[in-house]
Amino acid sequence: MSATASRALPFHAPMTQFAVADGQLLVNGLPLERLAARVGQTPFYAYDRGLLTARVAELRAALPASIKLHYAMKANPLPAVVGLLAGLVDGIDVASAGELKVALDAGADPQTISFAGPGKRDAELRQAVAAGVLVNVESFREVGVLAAAAGELACPARVAVRVNPDFELKSSGMKMGGGPKQFGVDAELVPQLLAEIGAAGLQFEGFHLFAGSQNLKAEAICEAQQKSWELARRLAEHAPAPVRFLNLGGGFGIPYFPGEQRLDMAPIGANLAELSARAAAEMPQAELVIELGRYFVGEAGIYVTRVIDRKVSRGQTYLVVDGGLNHHLSASGNFGQVIRKNYPVAIGNRMGATDTEAVSVVGPLCTPLDLLADRMELPMAQLGDLVVVFQSGAYGASASPQAFLGHPPVTEVLV
Repeated sequence: MSATASRALPFHAPMTQFAVADGQLLVNGLPLERLAARVGQTPFYAYDRGLLTARVAELRAALPASIKLHYAMKANPLPAVVGLLAGLVDGIDVASAGELKVALDAGADPQTISFAGPGKRDAELRQAVAAGVLVNVESFREVGVLAAAAGELACPARVAVRVNPDFELKSSGMKMGGGPKQFGVDAELVPQLLAEIGAAGLQFEGFHLFAGSQNLKAEAICEAQQKSWELARRLAEHAPAPVRFLNLGGGFGIPYFPGEQRLDMAPIGANLAELSARAAAEMPQAELVIELGRYFVGEAGIYVTRVIDRKVSRGQTYLVVDGGLNHHLSASGNFGQVIRKNYPVAIGNRMGATDTEAVSVVGPLCTPLDLLADRMELPMAQLGDLVVVFQSGAYGASASPQAFLGHPPVTEVLV
């Protein structure tokens, strides 16, 4: 191993979710080279339906049976993925009319779909009322629009209030609550909003609180859940109807970078068991919901791109591949990273090879930002080999600028 690799400690968490046979990564049992031939092109994303199914089962085993699981489809809106998860989880959370259409087409029950987002257009709110889904109200303006749509369509407008809490999820990768935020309604203004909801005749059902995302510290998640419960309990005193829906958010993270460890679910399960018991006594009609996106799909997906050139520039070796930040913005470090860090990367058709080198993996775009791996120790790769970026099931294709510089779009498959 080179001196460059020795300085890269600590290492990534082991990517053991995908099996390996004869030196090739397997996606739901299919060797990577054969999968690439079946797809017919590179680059592509592949999502393992076995891993997706197993993740839901693992989560149900770790959490109380009373907790409902919702999939936040913004993490991965591929219709095939949404269709699979719609049959495994208890609800789907959407963030646009476009996502609403995908969820409905996938067969999700409108009664279990919720619609969040700070900038819902009037037409989208009307669609939501017509579809019969639950709207997470995020401004006073939405109340009037929903009331008008309910009157015009002669059907109830189902609503919950998305609360901007007066706390944040500590140690989260992205803070979604606490302080000034475009999301939800500030907790101190919620009683006034609830009064307007009651006066407008909307069908109030509950609250949605989401304090942050991508958190790997169980104690921080438990603290946020406890605070969310206490805040919802206080706000329920001002509600025009009993609380039947309480979305405590999610925030469950997955390990992307060196030194990160997988989330310990045991304390989270114990904490939710305590909250479930309190809910049964203090808010008996309320259904407790955990909303997760990347935790369901992130580790079940890989991005696969092919080596099309090897270059050495002043002593540094580059593997040039046929896809990059245009397909996988987050792996390039340009989707929220303050200091760029490498995702776990492998040569998918040379798994376990001991002949390694320190290389940088770069895409075909005319920008130095197009970097998928910076000076990583990888097996010696040749033209035609397949580079795999792990932890790619969430915020991949749909979160990337695929039209940038006119390169072909990426393909996505559920295997």
